Amino acid sequence: MTAPTLSAYPKPVEDLVPAAQHLAAQLGTVPSRNRIKKELHVGGPKADAILAELTRTPLPAPPADNGPTPEPTDTRSDPTEPTPPTTADSGPVVNPQPATDDPPPTVDPQPTPVVDPGTNITPRTDRRPMVWPVVLMALGAFVAVWSGWVGLGKLTGFGKVDLLPGIVEPGSWATIDSAITLPIGVEAYAAYALYVWLSGRVPPRARTFAKWSALGSLAIGALGQVAYHLLVAAGVETAPWWITTAVACLPVAVLGMGAALAHLVRTHD
Repeated sequence: MTAPTLSAYPKPVEDLVPAAQHLAAQLGTVPSRNRIKKELHVGGPKADAILAELTRTPLPAPPADNGPTPEPTDTRSDPTEPTPPTTADSGPVVNPQPATDDPPPTVDPQPTPVVDPGTNITPRTDRRPMVWPVVLMALGAFVAVWSGWVGLGKLTGFGKVDLLPGIVEPGSWATIDSAITLPIGVEAYAAYALYVWLSGRVPPRARTFAKWSALGSLAIGALGQVAYHLLVAAGVETAPWWITTAVACLPVAVLGMGAALAHLVRTHD
């Protein structure tokens, strides 16, 4: 069913309201914005104004039917079939919200906190465990590991060296003790490889290499500490040749493993 035919020239909202009321009376409810635009041939702003007038003006009563009410006839092919349930008529809609073309805003559901039934306390899930106690543990381990590696380095031939021989006078600021390269290289690589392994943000090959090299570096560090304390307890001033050989190869091995891990971390295969 359609509204009365309107003029092709634009009309004000006041002249279009009676046609919209007639359309609402035929439908039995307030028409939607899109229905007003289609039936009255108006644009969106004018349809919104007409819809606002309809919501403020009571709808005209539908035409009454004074004829006798016909008896309901059973249109079922089989009288024994049960009668389907009927739904109640909701009646005309009063003061509906103006329809818009924009979708309703989406709201992210918030997770429901879980309450402990024993203590009736809701635990907080936005806080991470504290990591500052690791600093205290690292300080104690640093002192023990540093002294053990430096002491083992001195037993295996590591000592003071001149970085710029022939350029800077020996014994000046360009002289360092090469024994410090053992704790810096071995233990620093072990910590870095352990971080790469547990981070889970690297390719599988890099993670596998970091896992086994970290475990190997920690095992070598433990063996170095054991060897140093055993040699000192036995009063040995010079380490055996095989311990000296293994300790002398550590800086080269750390350099190779560090370069390989840095390369694997940046691969994408």
